[in-house]
Amino acid sequence: MSDQLSAQDWIDAGLKALAKNGHSALKAEPLAKALGVSRGSFYWHFADIGAFHAAILKAWREVAAEAIIANVEAASDGDNALAVLLRRVFSEKLVLERAVRSWAAFDAAAKSAVQAIDRRRLDYVESLIRARGTAPEKAQARAQILYWAFLGYALSERSLTKAQSEAAMEELVAMATL
Repeated sequence: MSDQLSAQDWIDAGLKALAKNGHSALKAEPLAKALGVSRGSFYWHFADIGAFHAAILKAWREVAAEAIIANVEAASDGDNALAVLLRRVFSEKLVLERAVRSWAAFDAAAKSAVQAIDRRRLDYVESLIRARGTAPEKAQARAQILYWAFLGYALSERSLTKAQSEAAMEELVAMATL
């Protein structure tokens, strides 16, 4: 690669390193080496490591919440948006989710980003449940339960067979869309 990397190239490399090796991999020197460029390329785009970390967290929010929400909205009509969302997020490998949550245990900015995305996701799920005609209090409770299920799934290391996964997904969708 040349020294003509964009900030997005660095962010993409950072997201991959974070997912593969955790937050300790988010340093200029090892990323530069992996990309085959000098550290100067990094500092051309980011004032310091803190600015890079902020960009990583912003990019995570985009891929882990905003892009998913936009895709669900585009792929569903009002009646099945919740089912589309559940099938989407419970079928993904959530390595990056685990890595960011682990990072949040050690870093205030990552913790704040996790809290913000949790709130965004919860609000969105609640809005989908309310759109189905569920009373606000019940919608809030159901959204929280679904989100706890998602977090358990995201943090679980247990693998299911395809049949087990499909059966669990169908039950979750059935429970959520009562």
